[in-house]
Amino acid sequence: MKKLKIVGLYVMSALYILAGINHFISPDGYLRLIPEYLPFHELINILAGISEVVFGIALLFPKTRGWAAWGIILMLLAFIPAHIYFIQLNSCIENGICLPPWTGWFRLLVIHPILIAWAYLYTRKL
Repeated sequence: MKKLKIVGLYVMSALYILAGINHFISPDGYLRLIPEYLPFHELINILAGISEVVFGIALLFPKTRGWAAWGIILMLLAFIPAHIYFIQLNSCIENGICLPPWTGWFRLLVIHPILIAWAYLYTRKL
């Protein structure tokens, strides 16, 4: 079980690092997901990308793993408005990604809680 948890840690770390880097490589997709009522879309995207990379790296070190996991949880909670906005757009962004409407709900109600629970596993020592 411990080996599986360690593998999960490395997978999670890689996913957040890669997702964070992608905020800088392909910002348009992320910018379109930021609700219109929020200001400074570019800054929000940059901060999200930096946070994902920093938390992903910090997961790898025992001394920073706990705060990184809590940071990921808080970050995921901060992303909820983007998921709701995607649902309001009927899971279709103009000149961007268009998915079946149920996928927005699935991401918000299933995937997002799973990601939060996954991060919670690493709030304590392995």
